[in-house]
Amino acid sequence: MIDKNLSTGQKNKSTVKAEFDQIKFQNDQNEIYSFLLTTVKQEIPEKTLLEFKRLFIESLRIHRDEDVPETYKIFSTQQEQEFHNTIKRCCYILVNNWEPAKHYKYIQDLLGIFTDYQRENQVFISPFIYPYSIWLNNFINSRDYEELKIFTNRSQEDTPSNWINRYSAYLLFAQSCDDKNPPEQRNAARKVAKQIREKFKFELAMYVAHSHSSDNYSNNKYKNPSMLGDDVLRLIKIIVSKKGSLSYENIANIFVQQTQKQRLGEYKENIQKYLLFSAGDTPAFIKPIQQHLRENLSEWKAESDEEIIDKGLVLRICNRIIDILTTENSKEPALLFKLLMSQGHSLTLVILLIKIILISSNSRTHLEIRISQLISYYEKYPVDECQWLINFLEIFNITFAIYAGNIEYSLINMKDHKQTFHVQANLNDYRVFSQLKLDAENK
Repeated sequence: MIDKNLSTGQKNKSTVKAEFDQIKFQNDQNEIYSFLLTTVKQEIPEKTLLEFKRLFIESLRIHRDEDVPETYKIFSTQQEQEFHNTIKRCCYILVNNWEPAKHYKYIQDLLGIFTDYQRENQVFISPFIYPYSIWLNNFINSRDYEELKIFTNRSQEDTPSNWINRYSAYLLFAQSCDDKNPPEQRNAARKVAKQIREKFKFELAMYVAHSHSSDNYSNNKYKNPSMLGDDVLRLIKIIVSKKGSLSYENIANIFVQQTQKQRLGEYKENIQKYLLFSAGDTPAFIKPIQQHLRENLSEWKAESDEEIIDKGLVLRICNRIIDILTTENSKEPALLFKLLMSQGHSLTLVILLIKIILISSNSRTHLEIRISQLISYYEKYPVDECQWLINFLEIFNITFAIYAGNIEYSLINMKDHKQTFHVQANLNDYRVFSQLKLDAENK
């Protein structure tokens, strides 16, 4: 009995000590966060960078034996992941404060601190310091560090070798939705992603508005923000032509009204008909899409086919279709995605995706995360092997700017000044105009 009580007592002491150590560690972490947050808010950026460098870089220059750098003392030898999380959050505390102030240079300088550290390639003699230098190198070579670099690469988005940077809004949006990321990272990523989207929508609208102007100054000032060249105007005309009485919005509203309170099994059949109605491709090509959707959806939640649909089920089935059309395992492109892309049907795929969002707006988040995963998958490929993907992303950007933006696009027949568009019409007879939506002015 005495031995058992002794063992229990030792166990309780061990548990208490572990809890105490954890609380102390968190307090030490918070002190670092608070110090950097106060510094970045009260000091000039140059001073903040010096303090950051002192904490994580300069402290590793100590060569005295048995002397662990002050910042690193809070971590035990088994806490590399905790160090990784700590330095990552510290970086985003600075980024989150500098980004709104447009201190982009200092965000680049922050990354430069790590670049300089790697370039120096110092050899640490002290065995008490060497493990921490390995931790720092591991962080610099991590995916998290690559995500941090996205904040500094936007100025290089038009460089062919850095094509991935052009679509950083999707990568940043995915960061903002990942609960594993620190709040500072999610907040900064959300703001920057929104800025990039708004900039593209504004530039597209201004380019369209001045595309017919004979004023050379206007034509030079408002450049085409897409990579589709002059073909972008024809694409916009095709997209806008679908915004009449048989617009995708109207068809979506009719579908939503007609399918209320349907059973899931019936809804799965009807949503396929809705998606493929007026999809814009030949029946011969639509058939394999139809077959693939049917095979996948018939098995999905088959046990619930008699259940009445609600908003939750609609969201889930729409998200499932997005997976079928993009990536089903969050890593590799789905079979249907590769089929559509290999045969040059980017616009068809984009139309299918916009039709999903029009009946389930909450699926937009899921869709953009899937797009970011496709971009991440292909980022290791050279630009000349990704032209088809770039073409899809450009069409995607333009289509969603038109359908989900605050700019109203319209077609005007320049010959008889009628706004009615006919399928047989010559697109050359029409001009596309853009203006701020009336309801957007009050938002």
